[in-house]
Amino acid sequence: MGVGVWCSLCWVRRHRQGVLQQELLDPSGHWFRHTRKGSRMSAIKHLEHFWVPNKKAPVATTHWPESGGGGRSLEEEWCCRKRGVCCVLSALFVHFGLCCVCRDYGEDVPNRLSRMPLARVLTKAAKQALLTPGCGCQTAAIAVRTISFSPRQVTSDASFHSVSFSETDHPKVLITGGLGQLGVGLAKLLRKRFGNSNVILSDIRKPSSQVFHSGPFIYSDILDYKNLREIVVNNRITWLVHYSALLSAVGEANVPLARAVNITGLHNILDIAAEHGLRLFVPSTIGAFGPTSPRNPTPDLCIQRPRTIYGVSKVHAELMGEYYHHRYGLDFRCLRYPGIISADSQPGGGTTDYAVAIFHDAIKSGKFECNLKPDTRLPMMYIDDCLRATLEIMEAPADQLSMRTYNINAMSFTPEELAVELRKHLPDFEISYNLDHVRQAIADSWPMNFDDNNARNDWGWKHDYDLPELVTTMLNYIGSDSRIARAN
Repeated sequence: MGVGVWCSLCWVRRHRQGVLQQELLDPSGHWFRHTRKGSRMSAIKHLEHFWVPNKKAPVATTHWPESGGGGRSLEEEWCCRKRGVCCVLSALFVHFGLCCVCRDYGEDVPNRLSRMPLARVLTKAAKQALLTPGCGCQTAAIAVRTISFSPRQVTSDASFHSVSFSETDHPKVLITGGLGQLGVGLAKLLRKRFGNSNVILSDIRKPSSQVFHSGPFIYSDILDYKNLREIVVNNRITWLVHYSALLSAVGEANVPLARAVNITGLHNILDIAAEHGLRLFVPSTIGAFGPTSPRNPTPDLCIQRPRTIYGVSKVHAELMGEYYHHRYGLDFRCLRYPGIISADSQPGGGTTDYAVAIFHDAIKSGKFECNLKPDTRLPMMYIDDCLRATLEIMEAPADQLSMRTYNINAMSFTPEELAVELRKHLPDFEISYNLDHVRQAIADSWPMNFDDNNARNDWGWKHDYDLPELVTTMLNYIGSDSRIARAN
């Protein structure tokens, strides 16, 4: 991809308080003024802000060192071009300034400049700089990777794509909201696959000692755009998994905070991912559907009119991610998770969290009070299947993806069916019902079963855990922890 500086220099004769002024037009059509009292470097930095892909420029083949070639690194190429631009602009600024002086004093520009030794030297320097930059690199064309931009700044005809890495290289992964139900488990899976140092957990909370010593952890607030950007740049992130969100019941209790975290935070993530060419994963949920959606089964594409701020924010995330994919080439990938059941973490305020709490209470006391009706059917999945699906969608070749947002499913059951399966292992287990009307209304608007045929056909999704395997695994895991805790 050729790169050029699209800047039109236009001198204007003005004398205000004896200061020579010069106006320039940047690629966005905004005028800015440079004077001899101003900073030459500030003008150069302003123009550097508009380094964009020039599709019309010839493309020279460049072999990068990491791909086996002998070319310069990206940093060396950037410094090389920067020095060349500085040289050109320095000469042109002074040259145009002298032209302005000549015209203001009513003398023919060529005649007066020809009699000025400094002008002759600068003119020669400008020509030389235009033909040969100081670093010795060729000026006709240069192939470089995408230089930093923001969708708030990019031109309408520019296109950007994910940073590519060879099959022998591992992605560098950042997980936001990493201390939630899924983040720690996904980090453990990815570290086994890509190496401990290549997966960074982040959150605004203090991690446990076990999590802190298990691998890299940093503080990250998704509402702090500058902090996020520094983390991505300093750690050379290539994959971003965005788990930060307020769940359904918690979000309804604090709508302003849910709006800030789930929507404003998402916008920061999208801009940074597009700016740095990241592969971005944002989970969606069964909560992205509403009472007018088909419920049994719910297809990938249908009416989505959620009634919770959590659901609204997830529909927003799906559509914004797909928009950034089509508009900026962002490699956006999304899975609609069903209710996730995990023994590693405590319930986090979601409507489906009864299916986690029931196992803990069954082992501790043999009793459980459910806040949903006994016949409330919802799609569910064991966490190992969920994390594996996340890794598989991130590794799937882009040409295999017929869409950017997929349903995934494993099983679907009611509280009463779960209790029946539990009694096969704990015959004395008792369940009672004390309805939470807010959560029940949410559950009644959600799908009863997911249609995930597209995921199974496109990238080979297949679940491993059904209800019997789920109950056995959860009881073994929580039961062993409980016995260890009692022994200690």
